[in-house]
Amino acid sequence: MKRNSINFIITVFLAIILSQFLPWWSVMLASFISAFLISLKKSAVFFIPFLAIAMFWIAYAFYLGSANDFILAKKIAVLLPLNGNAYLLMLVTGIIGGIAAGVSALFGKQLSLVLNSK
Repeated sequence: MKRNSINFIITVFLAIILSQFLPWWSVMLASFISAFLISLKKSAVFFIPFLAIAMFWIAYAFYLGSANDFILAKKIAVLLPLNGNAYLLMLVTGIIGGIAAGVSALFGKQLSLVLNSK
């Protein structure tokens, strides 16, 4: 449980720092690094970074959208089949970011296993 919390915190911290300088894929780099450095077991390798980045992206999308009363988010939600629901768009955004982070963390874990086995 302790490793899960540490991995979660490091993933969010790295994502916040890296997102200031890099594009959207910085969350993948953050989850890759945290999974490479802090070994997790079983499905936690995917789900801890998934939850960390999903929560980060949802909170960040809410922060950005609330500054303009979600005008752009509502327009984008109309383009997608979300009936103009900005909150549902934020949820979809978080899920997409979480999947990207989870897959990247799986790669980081596999790379650490390959490098440690030699």
